Parts: sequence; C-alpha cells; structure tokens
Amino acid sequence: MRLFIAVNLSDEMKDSLIRMQNALYDRGARGNYTPEENLHLTLAFIGEYPDAQPVLDALSAVAFRPFELSLEGMGCFGDLWWAGVRDSVPLTVVVRRLRRALAENGIPFDKKRFSPHITLLRKASGALPGITPEPASMTVTALSLMRSDRGRNGMIYTELGSVEADGE
Repeated sequence: MRLFIAVNLSDEMKDSLIRMQNALYDRGARGNYTPEENLHLTLAFIGEYPDAQPVLDALSAVAFRPFELSLEGMGCFGDLWWAGVRDSVPLTVVVRRLRRALAENGIPFDKKRFSPHITLLRKASGALPGITPEPASMTVTALSLMRSDRGRNGMIYTELGSVEADGE
C-alpha cells in the first residue's frame, strides 16, 4: 500500500483552491490539475508499506490541539505548482510529533524538510503566474492516514483512519 498522513481540507478551503486552479487555467497553465477530492496537505509521506495498522497506532500517539491552517502564496518545485500554507508553530509541532512517532515505531517516511503546500498542478507548462490565493483558513481537528491507488483517471485517495485533536 502507498500511504501518507494528511490534513483533509474543508470545503471552503477546497473552493478557494479550485478558484485558484481556474485562474491558472485562464492564464494558460496546462498540466495535470489535482481534482478537488484529492486536495490535501501532506504531513508525512510513507510510501509503500505493507500494513496500515502500525501506522495508525503511531498516528494515535500524536497528541495535538485544534489549530488554524491558512493559505499563503504560491510556488513551485520544478513543474509541480502549489498553493502555500502559512507555517505556524502548531503545524510545525504536530509534524515534529508525527515524524517522531513514525520513527519510534520503525515506520519509514520521507525525511525531506517539511515545506507546507497543497499541490494544484503537476507537469505544469509555462511560466508560473503571480497568483495570490484569496484568504482562506480552516481549523484542523483531525489527521488522516491515507492510501493512494492509481485509478484509470488518476490517483484515488482513501482515508484508512484518523486521529482527532484533543479538546479545546
């Protein structure tokens, strides 16, 4: 199974991102746009792993309080274009705790420096236009273990389980 841990986005956040994608398209950006149902913030990419249960067990050990997630800016990693997410202390802390829990449980994950972003477009062509996302934010109340499967029309993401934030 190809696994990752993510924040699933609110409908309002997704609406803002879809409007951003539409603006990119209107400005001539072509490539593989992320479908609305696949928009998410990856916190840890695990990749191929045979059993979801140890990952769910590690995830359940990550304590966190609800926190705000806000869009901020736009950028790219080569031909992958993304909407930025404002880095915040609570986001940094939850990612650090999550990665520590995975490491302590012997679960391999991509150890690249965490750069919070939401993928909008893969295999993008043309110059990155200077589009600023409209203000959008949401309260993160859960972290989800996701499975990624290649379907006939692109990737299909399925939530395998989640952990809820501690009370206010």
